[in-house]
Amino acid sequence: MRHLSSFPHILLRLAALVFALALSGMPAVAQETVEPAGPTIEIGNAVTADAEIRIRIQKIFREIDGLGQVGISVSSGVVTLNGQVEEAVLAQKAEDLVSRVAGVVAIENELTEQTAVTERLKPVIGRFETRMQQTLDYLPLVLVAGLVWVLIGLFGWFVTTRKQPWDWLTPNAFIADLLRQTVWLAFVMLGALMALDILGATAVLGTILGAVGIIGLAIGFAVKDTVENYIASILLSVRQPFQPRDFITLEGMQGFVIRLTSRATILMDIDGNHIRIPNATVFKANIVNYSRNPERRFSFELGVDADSQLHEALGICRQTLDSLDFVLKNPEPGVWIEKVGDSNVVIGVSGWINQTETDYVKARSEAIRTVKTALETAGFALPEPIYRLRFDTTGTMPVMPEDLSGSKPAATAKPVPAAADSEAQPAAPVTNTGVDEAVLKKVDEERQQEPGTDLLSTGAEDELGARPSA
Repeated sequence: MRHLSSFPHILLRLAALVFALALSGMPAVAQETVEPAGPTIEIGNAVTADAEIRIRIQKIFREIDGLGQVGISVSSGVVTLNGQVEEAVLAQKAEDLVSRVAGVVAIENELTEQTAVTERLKPVIGRFETRMQQTLDYLPLVLVAGLVWVLIGLFGWFVTTRKQPWDWLTPNAFIADLLRQTVWLAFVMLGALMALDILGATAVLGTILGAVGIIGLAIGFAVKDTVENYIASILLSVRQPFQPRDFITLEGMQGFVIRLTSRATILMDIDGNHIRIPNATVFKANIVNYSRNPERRFSFELGVDADSQLHEALGICRQTLDSLDFVLKNPEPGVWIEKVGDSNVVIGVSGWINQTETDYVKARSEAIRTVKTALETAGFALPEPIYRLRFDTTGTMPVMPEDLSGSKPAATAKPVPAAADSEAQPAAPVTNTGVDEAVLKKVDEERQQEPGTDLLSTGAEDELGARPSA
């Protein structure tokens, strides 16, 4: 009975406990329902009031040039900016700064750009004054850097203007001058690098070199032919394939060498005309130098009758060449039978001369004259070509239009008997075969007009290591 009487009390206690639990859960549910969907805007852990937001923005704007006069109003976290700014960039900058302040919900940017000329020029003048002041403050350091650059450049100029060791390093004057310029340019670049290091702007050097490289590449394509000729002149001055006054054949043109310049090779032909050939062409061309070897051979051909005693004709030709003073005895003259023609036998004749004492053209001309005269004096005929005509008399001769008209046919010309050979005259004395100095004098005069432009070194070793004969 006791247990039954206590049962209602137990039920009451359980009911009270459930009611208490229900009451304790209700505030939690209510709290969840009133929380906003978005995150709260706070400074630290406290909600920022409108007045605090406005004060904070004002302090920030006072530290920024051009934003100190901006009007600021804040209501429920919405910031309104009004007034005028000197540049549109400042209006955007003000909006960016306000957006970073805690507690700002939205921004109304009503700033306008200043249109008055005086007000617009104020920031420009201010920046100019600032830069001028920075330049004045930086000027002593710039002067020191420039002085270091000039001193290093002057030292390089002093070193490169000495004759030694550059003339000792290379006997070629053009290469020595090019080496001097290269070394001086290296000193100038070293001075520039030191000056930039003093100014703390060594990073600029890479940009400058890159720009110079691009500009140099563009210029190289634009003046490709000029650069090619200049490089060819350097190589030709090193190789020395010819000397001044040498008689050469180049690209089908013959002439005496006047000078080798940095762009072209200047020749003078036997008529006194100037020939200018680009060095790039000279470097790649086949060059025949007739003056490098003082001994030169001339040759010619003469025809004698097919019935002649050929061994006697060869002997006369050889004896005649031996009797000529300008023909060298060593190497010996040459005489041979070149070929058998239709009505004659062609004899080849050759001899050697010393070009420093004898003119080639005069010597060959005089040799032809004396050998021909000697053969004629000895009774050897120098026949002309003989042609045989065959007439067919079996057929009927065609009637010419003149015959139809009744006119008489033209009389056939009778062959004229060959005149008797006149008595051979004795050989005339040998004419002067000395070197023709007329063109060489003109070459010397041309060289004296511009003595410093020649890249050839008289007496220097050629590309085979040999020195030209005097």
